[in-house]
Amino acid sequence: MRYRCHHPNRPIVRRGFTLIESALATVIIGTGVLAMVAAQQTFHRQNDWAQRSANAMRLAGEIRELTLNMPSHDPVTGVEFWGPEPNETLVEDWDDIDDFDNAVFSFDLGNGPITAMRTPFAAMPGWAQRVIVSNVDPFDIGITLPNGTSEMLRVEVIVEYQGPIDLEPTEITRLIWIQPR
Repeated sequence: MRYRCHHPNRPIVRRGFTLIESALATVIIGTGVLAMVAAQQTFHRQNDWAQRSANAMRLAGEIRELTLNMPSHDPVTGVEFWGPEPNETLVEDWDDIDDFDNAVFSFDLGNGPITAMRTPFAAMPGWAQRVIVSNVDPFDIGITLPNGTSEMLRVEVIVEYQGPIDLEPTEITRLIWIQPR
């Protein structure tokens, strides 16, 4: 059996890492892993927002499509009744745009959100469509006039979402258009 002798002029060869080198490597690798986890979480948050935004635009577009070819006011009663006429109790009966003023279609209320065919979407909890119809000045659409006094209507569809842990709904999108009489 041979023993190694240390010669004073020969450097000592170390095998392995020192404690400081190991700690530094752990810090560098840990920082990289944490950065990757944070990037992944950010991606998921942005992806969730993109999906909600796309759903909201679809829901707003459904109301727009539903009212696209409707007259502004009831062909029989005109502007005598703003909102649904007394005999129009169901959304299927609504035949003009002013019938939709202050309407809310929500899964939580059991009446929506609705499609352009006036049927509720199946299984969309937390989603709501809110419709606001108002008369506007034809020369300055930023000015709201009393109901039934103008040739132009502004229709706003506000789509909100309230998640299972949210305390109140969040507005996701708002679609606004001008509807001539």
